[in-house]
Amino acid sequence: MSRPSQYLLGLYIAEHRESSPVSPGVVAEMLGRSPATVIEAFRQFENDGLLRYEPYDGATLTDAGRRRAAELHDTYVTLSWFFRGVLDIDDHETEAMEMCGAVSPAVAERLASTLPFEREDTRD
Repeated sequence: MSRPSQYLLGLYIAEHRESSPVSPGVVAEMLGRSPATVIEAFRQFENDGLLRYEPYDGATLTDAGRRRAAELHDTYVTLSWFFRGVLDIDDHETEAMEMCGAVSPAVAERLASTLPFEREDTRD
């Protein structure tokens, strides 16, 4: 997964676990990265219009950022299920997090259709 996508997905997951804005430290801990690295990614996403970041407060996804992150999350869930259910990989969530930015939504959808169980829609 491209690192930037990983940070966007991490923020999306963190926003679902706790209220916004989300501290860079929360995302850093989730991804095993430094808060400074997360802040750098947040600033780039802010420049791209995908989130709003306030130092000492945290980040909140914009509507465009939430849409992109929801696509990443759907791909993450599909890959995680594939790695767990088909390949029997113990650390399936970490592997899925690493790869989901490299797999297009179209490929993820086709992969989901091959899984031996029905996938639920993971979006809000």
